[in-house]
Amino acid sequence: MAAEKEERDGVPLTNLDQELFAGAGATKRDLVDYLDAVRDRLIPVLQDRPLSVIRVLRGQDKFMQKNLPKYTPDWVARTDVWAEASHREVHYALCNDRRTLLWFGNQRAVEYHPALTTIADPARPTHLIMDLDPPEGGAFDLAVRAARLVRRALADAGLDGAVKTSGAKGVHVFVPLDGTAAAPDVAAATRAVAVRAERLDPELATTAFIVQDRHGKVFLDATRSGGATVIAAYSPRVRPGVPVSFPVAWDDLGDVTPADFTVHTAPDLLKAGDPWATAMPAPQHLSADLIAEGHTIPVARVAAMHEGKRRAKAKREAG
Repeated sequence: MAAEKEERDGVPLTNLDQELFAGAGATKRDLVDYLDAVRDRLIPVLQDRPLSVIRVLRGQDKFMQKNLPKYTPDWVARTDVWAEASHREVHYALCNDRRTLLWFGNQRAVEYHPALTTIADPARPTHLIMDLDPPEGGAFDLAVRAARLVRRALADAGLDGAVKTSGAKGVHVFVPLDGTAAAPDVAAATRAVAVRAERLDPELATTAFIVQDRHGKVFLDATRSGGATVIAAYSPRVRPGVPVSFPVAWDDLGDVTPADFTVHTAPDLLKAGDPWATAMPAPQHLSADLIAEGHTIPVARVAAMHEGKRRAKAKREAG
């Protein structure tokens, strides 16, 4: 039987043969082995980005960790970011090397959610991102069909993107940017693309932020901008079977399911190269027209908040 305590790259690894979480179908060793096997694919998408992780400690519910704990080794690179909502400085990790990735694996960090900006230019997102979320119980095929709408809307705007499974039930479309657009303009352009995609097939897709208003349609989530994060390509997810967010060629998107890509199967699929880097188009410029159109569209979270207040007031007045 393999030893329960090992060391890699100077990082002690403990309790490797424990189940990762209930229903995982994988051990902590499987997680660490996976992260180590795909490190040359995963680290580049985490490089120099403030990192949030979702950890699952034994016998506890999963939780998101942004602020590094006090026991973090000194050699873990980090950056400080002011959090306006909580009025405090948050000490984020930068996962820039194998040693740090292994340390996170030993901390039972399953999911990796990097910021949309790098520390070199925190005001300018590197990608325009659309998160396509099928309705509860909806087939993955619905997200695939919605992704094709987004691709058409992007093409009409002179843009092109790469696509990956979210590792959960949806799809993410990434459009690399040339660094000229600040976060508010990237957010506006994302809203414009979402609305244009919705117009292509309003029976399939919706930009409605309030769940009750979606009526079984795929949600075109245009809120992945500014201070948001998104699951990294190749990151595992805290779900049964431990699926991973995985790049898929546009032509193959209709032939896969999220469960095809797990910590057990993905390493072999990545031996031939880095499909995310290969599929990613060159950085692109957001047109002034697209940005201007987006600025006429209300910010989804703000609009939903006001609508929620309006509905609550109407309900109270109705008795």
